[in-house]
Amino acid sequence: MKNNDLKNKTTEQLQANLNLIKGISIVLIIALILLVGITIYGFITKDNKSVFIAPFAVAISCSAILLTQSMTMKKIKAELNSRKS
Repeated sequence: MKNNDLKNKTTEQLQANLNLIKGISIVLIIALILLVGITIYGFITKDNKSVFIAPFAVAISCSAILLTQSMTMKKIKAELNSRKS
């Protein structure tokens, strides 16, 4: 998200975007925890371990989305704080 884009939005829009990103992040964290838990359980208990490699790779690659979302949340919070002062 560009800084100019953040400055052109209203405070209510920024707050709504922040809440939306927080909600999506929480759902993604829960899904990733479940996916990693299932794959670890599969690695430990099942004989055919190759089936669980793909979901583990998906979980690791989706964790990169959390990084970008946290960066976006920091930018939005910084913009909201600059408007308060």
